[in-house]
Amino acid sequence: MALDIVFIEDLRIDTIIGIYDWEREVRQTIALDIEMAADNTRPASTEDIDDALNYKAVAKRMISFTEKSQFQLVETLAERLVEIIMNEFDVPWCRLKLSKLGAVTGSRSVGVIIERGQR
Repeated sequence: MALDIVFIEDLRIDTIIGIYDWEREVRQTIALDIEMAADNTRPASTEDIDDALNYKAVAKRMISFTEKSQFQLVETLAERLVEIIMNEFDVPWCRLKLSKLGAVTGSRSVGVIIERGQR
């Protein structure tokens, strides 16, 4: 099997995230960068979207889940998102960067990068 990467970059979503009281009351913007292992040889030969890892479907699922979530920690949200990607989209390996924009004064963003599965 070929190891190709399908990616989504800078997917911005508003959600409730954080440990402080004020963070429980306002939506904050997070940004996701996602890399997913996929074998692109079949969709490249068939040109059939059903043979491809559909990044639009993944993005819509990430948005839907994240907008409804109310986690305290970015670590928890990142783990849940990777679990969804790997289980629902049959992805063997995923690397996800979750950035919480403007969370620390003087920085553009803070967050976590997690990698799960086998490349």
